[in-house]
Amino acid sequence: MGNALVCISTEGAREKSSKHEVNHPPLLASFKGRAGLLFSLSSSENKRKKKAGKFDGQLDEQALAAALLFNHHQGNNGNSLPFPRSKSVVYPSSGSKKDGFTRSSSSRQQSRSDSLLTRPGQLVNQDLETNRVVLVHGGGFGAWCWYKTISLLVKAGFKVDAVDLTGSGIHYSDTNAIRNLAEYVKPLSDIFYKLGEGEKVILVGHDFGGACISYVMELFPSKIAKAVFIAATMLSSGQSALDLISQQKGFSELVRQPQTFIYANGKHSPPTAIDIDKTLLRDSWFNQSSTKDVALASVSMRPIPFAPVVEKLFLSSNNYGSIPRFYIKTQGDCAMPASLQESMINSNPPTQVFELKGSDHAPFFSKPQALHRILVEISQVPSKHI
Repeated sequence: MGNALVCISTEGAREKSSKHEVNHPPLLASFKGRAGLLFSLSSSENKRKKKAGKFDGQLDEQALAAALLFNHHQGNNGNSLPFPRSKSVVYPSSGSKKDGFTRSSSSRQQSRSDSLLTRPGQLVNQDLETNRVVLVHGGGFGAWCWYKTISLLVKAGFKVDAVDLTGSGIHYSDTNAIRNLAEYVKPLSDIFYKLGEGEKVILVGHDFGGACISYVMELFPSKIAKAVFIAATMLSSGQSALDLISQQKGFSELVRQPQTFIYANGKHSPPTAIDIDKTLLRDSWFNQSSTKDVALASVSMRPIPFAPVVEKLFLSSNNYGSIPRFYIKTQGDCAMPASLQESMINSNPPTQVFELKGSDHAPFFSKPQALHRILVEISQVPSKHI
């Protein structure tokens, strides 16, 4: 997403040809009529797979298997998903805060609470405000990108939902038809409308998902216990994602390379979406991720809707500002450089900042265990200490 937005601000809208056909990836083309789909894994599913060998290797194999199943399903022109969906359980661990925001690093020594995270179904004995996590993907991604994070959190005893935003993942809508941020985040908003009285969640956003969770934070402040931004667009009030990127200078040539813009309404109208150049994925987005995860992304990523990227957000201190925010920096990120992340942190200081050393733009691929430990640590921070 950072790569795509930099291109807009520095290069302007470009076309590869005067004739542009909108083709969704083969993985996605056959899924129709399923709005607001959520990915969920159950604790029982994890127990069945507990003996299947090294966990990260197993997750890589699951990713490829999922891609193959989706493609096979497409060939059969089916209308339902090729695997069952279920709900799971939830819980968390501890943290601290000093004046302003504090910083932590993924290179710290393992603590006793870290060791608890490896025990399937282990619930930390602590009174928590919520035991539910909602994961929101970034631009071009879908709920599928969280498969390692979902598995690790569920294994640790959390209840997890990952949402496909409109026109993303296996959501049926055409990306080019999305007119504003409200339409784009509707599947996420629907989750909050369905929450019961007094129910809260820990809301996590990656990349452009940061703007999406900010929008929802303004609407549902009483239903969000904490908000976590992972290499994400953490906007100040009155900013759009495009505003944020266009203010930055000094990016490498790598992130300045142009993307393909889709003009579904004609080349004399504004772009409707930003297509992702799959040849740039390895170097700009996934420079520390495995070949298998890059392969999964290459068959699963979809265009990024243009209208939400240029929409300004207006955030109030009473709503958005009332929710504790945590930022996770990705130090080896070429798509959302550390300098840009630091600028957002300084302009709109969160409660606490964590750093993932050696992570690319997709820590859920490149550093899943370290990301998992930080998410659990954030979930354990007592609200009374924030």
